[in-house]
Amino acid sequence: MVLATKGGIRPGVPYDSRAAWLGQALDDSLRRLGVDRVDLYQIHRPDLLTHPEEAARALDDARQAGKIRAIGVSNHSAAQVQALARFLPVPIVSQQPELSPLYVAPMFDGVLDQAMERDMAVLAWSPIGGGRLMKPESERDRAVAALLDAAAETAGVDRAAAAYAWLMAHPARPIPILGTQDAARIARADDAYRVRWNRADWYRALEASLGTKMP
Repeated sequence: MVLATKGGIRPGVPYDSRAAWLGQALDDSLRRLGVDRVDLYQIHRPDLLTHPEEAARALDDARQAGKIRAIGVSNHSAAQVQALARFLPVPIVSQQPELSPLYVAPMFDGVLDQAMERDMAVLAWSPIGGGRLMKPESERDRAVAALLDAAAETAGVDRAAAAYAWLMAHPARPIPILGTQDAARIARADDAYRVRWNRADWYRALEASLGTKMP
């Protein structure tokens, strides 16, 4: 088990990655969790008003104090990761972007490419599109869902498992974050390993998501 948490969102501000706030947020998280250390601590969203050197210093101070084992980021662009990494003596080990068959921007904006280059874990949040894949609303949603259903039927699993498998087929090895507290849905998540996407069908789903043919 990897115990992970995030900091850097401050209600009413909204983002705060200053050293004092990151340190306080981490201490508050440790207290609430009832532990002395977490395995992974991530900046939840980039704070545009904090220099990455200050945020990096706060994160590394916490690492050296034994409060965190490793440092990650969430919702950062590739350039923002690079800027933060410039001031850290240890690698950034994870990136947590929004990623689903309905939101594929990280496949094209450099986020997944950088993760592969730096061997960063990719933690994909909202992997079923905030629930829209389960209850498609638009023509595009329905087109993607139909292709997921075809793969799901072949493997004998549900649509969510096919969606997770579609993400996991990418060479960046995304890890879907299950946004559910339903124990039954969590138990079914490993059905994703039963789905085998071939290259042609995987790209058909991507084209449906993009709404256009690949060049």
